Amino acid sequence: MDDPIRRKDEHLELCLRGAVEPTGASALFDEVHLVHDALPELAAQETDVSAILLGRRLRLPLLLAGMTGGTERAGRFNRMLAQVAQARGLALGLGSQRAMLLDPSLAPTWQVRDVAPDVPLFGNIGAVQLVQLGPARVREALARIGADAVFVHLNPAQELVQPGGDRSFRGCLDAIRRFADAPGPRVWVKETGCGLSRHAARRLVEAGVGGLDVAGAGGTSFAAVEALRAAGPARALGEELSGWGIPTAAAVAACSDIGIPLVASGGLRSGIDLAKALALGATAGGMALPMLRALDAGGTEAGLALVDAWEASLRAAFVLTGSRDTATLRARPRWLGDTLTRWIDALRSEP
Repeated sequence: MDDPIRRKDEHLELCLRGAVEPTGASALFDEVHLVHDALPELAAQETDVSAILLGRRLRLPLLLAGMTGGTERAGRFNRMLAQVAQARGLALGLGSQRAMLLDPSLAPTWQVRDVAPDVPLFGNIGAVQLVQLGPARVREALARIGADAVFVHLNPAQELVQPGGDRSFRGCLDAIRRFADAPGPRVWVKETGCGLSRHAARRLVEAGVGGLDVAGAGGTSFAAVEALRAAGPARALGEELSGWGIPTAAAVAACSDIGIPLVASGGLRSGIDLAKALALGATAGGMALPMLRALDAGGTEAGLALVDAWEASLRAAFVLTGSRDTATLRARPRWLGDTLTRWIDALRSEP
């Protein structure tokens, strides 16, 4: 039996040290070209790069995406993430609370409200666990961490590789619908590195979710993470699936008109990538692996420096496209590469 607590520390160590970004997989932000304006008539300090998420204004349109929890080491990372989010006006997503539901004594590793009282805070639970445990137990766990909302995560590719992972994904959509209908923190849904198609996104909108994180291919692959933990046929399957999924840029563009907020995570590696995601229709971007590695290398100060670097390049993209705010950026011309265009056409043609 795969121990969920040990697994958390193994995931964390592999993300910090392992090859978890598959060679050849791309989020396709390299195929999004924003058109340069040599006469922007705009100063960098005049740009408005704020965003509204969960009814709160973010100073930057950035979510520190859910990564970890459940162990002492994970708890230290969560507190550093929370400190960065609080200091720079960002949103924060915590890692899966599955282990907390199995052992409530682990709750402190997710409890960060004392250092991040003002941030929009997302809890996290797997869709399969929601089916198994029901909304009441999940909402109880969310209340213990003071979450404003919850990400129900979808991770079938990871589970199929993970030793002892789930093999049935029946009932997830109905469980999400019932969860979204019940009172309590708002329900959002995220993928975990394989992306959301327009078809999946529309079904989730109809189920009543409040927002989506497309979490596309091109960044950290949890199939690759599980392959590094596995042996034999499971390792081979993980390696085969490590590049599986919908590129993040394609998922954002294809889902941009579904009527609810979108977070673009999966392969964003700079403020320029964030600007491209906003131009395609995202409300905010999500950062996970780069922040995790920065915190590991240099603690909270390194995390703050990384956010500041992203802000500088984000504002540069606004100035260099003559965009005072995100609405203007979306209206500016852009050129999309052939592969990305074909992806978008395919996703939009889904029945």
